[in-house]
Formats: sequence, C-alpha cells, structure tokens
Amino acid sequence: MANDQPDTAAELRARALRLLARREHSRAELGRKLSGYAQSREALDALLVSLEEKKQLSDERFAEERARSLSRKYGAARIRHDLKAKGVDAELIGRASANCGVEGELERARGILDRKYRVPAATRNERAKRMRFLQSRGFSSEIIFKLLSARDAD
Repeated sequence: MANDQPDTAAELRARALRLLARREHSRAELGRKLSGYAQSREALDALLVSLEEKKQLSDERFAEERARSLSRKYGAARIRHDLKAKGVDAELIGRASANCGVEGELERARGILDRKYRVPAATRNERAKRMRFLQSRGFSSEIIFKLLSARDAD
C-alpha cells in the first residue's frame, strides 16, 4: 500500500473493478486482496455484496472459467483442489468439475500425455514415469490405468 490511509468506498470499488477487469475472482480471493485497503471489514463486505448483486462478481462464473482454463493441463482432482484453495463453495466445485466427465477426463489425459511423450512407453520404468506424471496433474488412478492399458494394447 502506497499510503497509510485506507481507501475510500469509491477508491476501494475502483480497485475491485480493476482486479475484476483483468480476470474473474472468487469472493474470498477478492476479499483477501482488498482487505488491506478497506476502512473496515463491514465496508469490504458491503462492497462484495454490491458487486455480487450487480453480477460483477460471481463465484459460479469464476469456478466455471477457472475449471475450463485448468482443464487443458490438469485433471479433476487438481482442479477441485485449486478451486477449494480459492475459497469456492463445495457445491460450485462439484458442478464445475462435473462438466469434465470421465470420458472427457480420459481424452484430456490422452492429449496431455501425447504432448509430453511422443512415443509409447517401452519399459516398466517409462510407464511408471508416465503414471507419476499424470498423477501429479490430478488424474485419478482409474483414468491413468485405462489410458496406459489401452496404449499397451495398441
């Protein structure tokens, strides 16, 4: 913070809108970023409620957008963990990760694996390395075994 004075309501609103213009934020995340600038917790809560009423702040929209952007590189478990860390409600996390079904998950894992490893695993160690890679990306063991078993059959 450049000065020691807390932001006025208008300044705090402008700061919030600048953050939201860059990308979607969850309510908890935006509240955390603005807490050092607000005059009081009540002023911050009032601003957040106002932004939600005007549909400028939406946890649901944030969860969908975040899940969509992370799904290019990560599995459902990693996406759920990320959304939880951002303060999104468990129900919204469930809905956002449900949009990435098991078949979609399998295709995403296949695409990620194909981009990372151009050739199929030739040895047990290479296969284990691929399994650990997919696991670190948040894919379930069920998806990993399906994918690598199908590749071994090819």
